[in-house]
Amino acid sequence: MAVLVLGCGGSGDRATARTPSGTATPPASAATATATPEAVAAKPGLRLKRIGNFSDPVYVTAPPGDRNRLFVVEQGGRVKIVRNGKTLGQPFLDVSGSISSGGERGLLSLAFAPDYRTSGLFYVYYTASNGDVRIVEYQRASANRAAPGSARTVLSVPHPASNHNGGLVLFGPDKLLYAGLGDGGGGGDQHGSRGNGQNRGVLLGKIIRIDPRMSGRRAYTVPSDNPFAGRSGARPEIYAYGLRNPWRFTFASNHRLVIADVGQGDVEEVDIVRHKGANLGWRVFEGRSRYTPGEKAPGAIPPVIQRFHSDGNCSITGGVVVRDPALSALRGRYVFGDFCRGVIESARLRGAKARSVRATRLHVDSLSSFGVDGRRRVYATSLGGPVFRLVPR
Repeated sequence: MAVLVLGCGGSGDRATARTPSGTATPPASAATATATPEAVAAKPGLRLKRIGNFSDPVYVTAPPGDRNRLFVVEQGGRVKIVRNGKTLGQPFLDVSGSISSGGERGLLSLAFAPDYRTSGLFYVYYTASNGDVRIVEYQRASANRAAPGSARTVLSVPHPASNHNGGLVLFGPDKLLYAGLGDGGGGGDQHGSRGNGQNRGVLLGKIIRIDPRMSGRRAYTVPSDNPFAGRSGARPEIYAYGLRNPWRFTFASNHRLVIADVGQGDVEEVDIVRHKGANLGWRVFEGRSRYTPGEKAPGAIPPVIQRFHSDGNCSITGGVVVRDPALSALRGRYVFGDFCRGVIESARLRGAKARSVRATRLHVDSLSSFGVDGRRRVYATSLGGPVFRLVPR
């Protein structure tokens, strides 16, 4: 088991430019600060069904429309297949020889192309041996095996520290690929004069949006409607900025992007992005509190949910919107948790607000991620090994 929390903040990387919590709020409509709720019984009840045990699982997913298989991403570099409840002995993909793993590094996610059934293309996000974060395209060789020789690097970004690697690649409703990149690591985003999060000239500390398919000699293309396409001094790939370590994100209705951004030393947060080009405020703000005095984050959007380290939280784990009709108690709600507390919580997302935030009685030790399969069933992974499906009691 990995010995460090994936994406964590904590006192170990606390920056010196820290001001007390609550001294300022971002210049935008304030979301209600949400304290950790008491657990309530869901009706009908929920339980966790173990579907297998793996080596440091950090993500699960499935190809579009695949009702029989679940793909489990192991941090050490392998992707395993669970087919009709049985884990296959041979991995779908093994990139363990190409990556740096441990702590917050490793093979961190997998995304199947929307046309995977015909193209056979999929994309992985990992930390390369030299520390760069990379998005790499592969093609399947057969139904249950990838073609290792088909690897093509789509994007490689130098990463100066071992932490804050981000980690998710996800196709959006627009069939474009979104990826979350951390701020470059260390503590307090001490990169350049204003940090990477607020620097639109770099990709670190951002959610990016691209078409990952090769076009001529270009490894990928940038959609013309990206918010900073054609703007001087800004990377055109950027979709949202001002992030510290967007470990996991998802899409809610109306294409809203819901980001769980791992905090520094005090606050974990969930953000809702309703428009392209949104600024989430880091390193000027941590949650709704000012982090760096004397700096500005124009138009910063405050989080809709905050979780505090003083309540036992350490690293927020987002999060999917439940669309499984069997989970009537959670259907339409956003589920999330924290690596240290392990309690699965849920919220009703309305516009740019989170309402009816409540805890379930479900608990996962070392909660590392959530995921959804081809039947829209919801899973939670534990870095300790188990992968669970949320089912009615």
